Amino acid sequence: MLNLLWPHPAALIKSEKTKTLLIADPHLGWETSLQEKGIHVPSQTPKILNKLKAIITKYKPNQLVILGDVKYTVISSELGEWHDIPDFFAKLKEDVGNISIIRGNHDANIEPLLPENVQLLPATGAIFGGVGVFHGHKWPSPALLRCKTLVMGHLHPVVVFRDPAGFKITRQVWMKASCDSEALAKILLQKDKVKIEGTGAETLRKHFNVSLKTKEIVIMPSFNDFLGGRPVNETGPRKEIGKEALIGPVLRSESVDVDNAELYLLDGTYLGTLNQLRNL
Repeated sequence: MLNLLWPHPAALIKSEKTKTLLIADPHLGWETSLQEKGIHVPSQTPKILNKLKAIITKYKPNQLVILGDVKYTVISSELGEWHDIPDFFAKLKEDVGNISIIRGNHDANIEPLLPENVQLLPATGAIFGGVGVFHGHKWPSPALLRCKTLVMGHLHPVVVFRDPAGFKITRQVWMKASCDSEALAKILLQKDKVKIEGTGAETLRKHFNVSLKTKEIVIMPSFNDFLGGRPVNETGPRKEIGKEALIGPVLRSESVDVDNAELYLLDGTYLGTLNQLRNL
C-alpha cells in the first residue's frame, strides 16, 4: 500500500513486514551552481538532512529508497559533495539501516561518495512492497509492470499561479496519472528487443513471467524545496512535443494520460486535472 505523507514530499510503502520510505531528487550540492556565478550560499544539506530525519523519526521506516538524483552535478563531483554526501548518509544510517538509491541522471560516478552498505540500484527501477519505483529519465524494466502502481521522480512538478498584477506563486505538487498498461508493455518489450506475440500482456507473461497489472503512475515532487521545478500547468498537451513538453520517456509516451493527471498540493489539497489547470 502506497501512502503519500502530506504535507511532506515523501511517501510510505507498507507491506506486512516492512515500511519503506520514498523520496526523490534531493540534489545535494546544488549550491555550487550559485557559487560559480559569484553567489555564496552556505550548504543546505544539513537542512535537507534534518527534514528527512524528522520524517524518519515520525514514521519509523525499515528502509529508505531515494528515487535518483542524490547529487546535483551530472558527471563529476564537486569538492563540497565529497564532504556533504558521505556525511549525509552516515548520519542517516543512525536512524534507518537499510538505504537504497535508484540511479538518476545526476548520479554518474556517485559510487565513491556512498558508504559501502548503501545499495545502488539501476535506473530501470526495482520493486518494494508491491510498488514499482524508478527515476524517470529512462524506461523502467518490464518487470515493474507486475505492480499496480509505479512511482517516479525526475520531473520536479510544480504549478504556477499568477494574479492580475502579475504576482507569481509557485507550489510543489504530486501528480497521479492513469496508465494504459497494454500500450506501456508493448513499448517496454520493444525497447528490450522482444518480439510481440499476441498481446503485450501475453508476451510479458511468456518472456518475463509477469502478469500485467499497472494502472497508475505517481510522480513525486522533489525533496529539495530549494530548487525550482517544471511548471506543469504551463506545458502544452502531450501531443505537443517540444521544449514545453513534460520530460521523461514514459510521460512523453502515449501510454500515460498525463493531460488528465490529478494534481495535489503537498498538504493534500486537490487542484484538479492538469488540463483544467492549463485552462485557468
